[in-house]
Amino acid sequence: MADGILLEKVELKLGTKEFRFDCAIPAGTVTAMTGPSGSGKTTLLNLIAGFETADSGSIRIAGDDVSRKHPSERPISLVFQDNNLFAHLDLFTNIGLGISPSLKLSPEDRKSISQALERVGLGGFEKRMPGTLSGGERQRSAFARALVRKKPVLLMDEPFAALDPGLRLSMANLLLELHKETGNTVLIVTHDPDEVSRLADHALFIDHGRILLQAQAGEFLARRDIPALTEFLSG
Repeated sequence: MADGILLEKVELKLGTKEFRFDCAIPAGTVTAMTGPSGSGKTTLLNLIAGFETADSGSIRIAGDDVSRKHPSERPISLVFQDNNLFAHLDLFTNIGLGISPSLKLSPEDRKSISQALERVGLGGFEKRMPGTLSGGERQRSAFARALVRKKPVLLMDEPFAALDPGLRLSMANLLLELHKETGNTVLIVTHDPDEVSRLADHALFIDHGRILLQAQAGEFLARRDIPALTEFLSG
C-alpha cells in the first residue's frame, strides 16, 4: 500500500460537523467516492490535497507523510467541475500555470502543452479563450493541465456533473485512456452509479463524515446491506 494513499485516524471538525476517515486507496487504480450531499466527500478530497489540515491522524501518499505539507508540495493534480480556468488568459497560459505559476516555461514545457492539447482533442486551441469554448472543451482543457503536471495522483470532484450524457461518456472514456497510459492513482467523486460501474476499480461510500464501505467496484455495486448505499444505487 506504500504507493497509494493512506489515511489513518484522520479527524477534522468544521463548525458542528465532525469527520473521521480511515482508508487505503490502492496505487494505480481508479477509485470512485460516493455518498449523500454533505457527507464529507469534498472534505476528504481537500484533506488529501492539503486545502484542509486534519486536527489529528496522518495522510500518506506513496509512503510519504504529507499531513502538514502545503498543497504545492503534494504529488497531486486536480480536476474540478468548474474547470478552474482563468477567463482572461488563453488556453496555453492556463495550462502553462499547471507547470509553473510564474510561467517560466522551457521549450520542452511549451512543447508539452501543445502535445497535451493535441492529446485531449484540442490541437491548435492554444490562443483560444475559455469563454469561447463549450463545456466539454473546457473540461478537456482541465485534463490537459493535469497531463502536463505529470503527478502520480489525480483528484476529481464531480468533473462531469455539468456535462450532457454524451459528453459525460466521452470524457469518461478519455479519463480511462489517460489513466491507462499514465498508470496514475485517480480518486473521483461521483453521484452516478453508472460512472462507478464504468470507471472504477474500487469505491468508497461516505455518510455523516465516516467511510461506511470501501470495496472493489463489483462488490460495492452488489451490496444492499447499507440503507444509504442501497438508496444511492437504486437512484
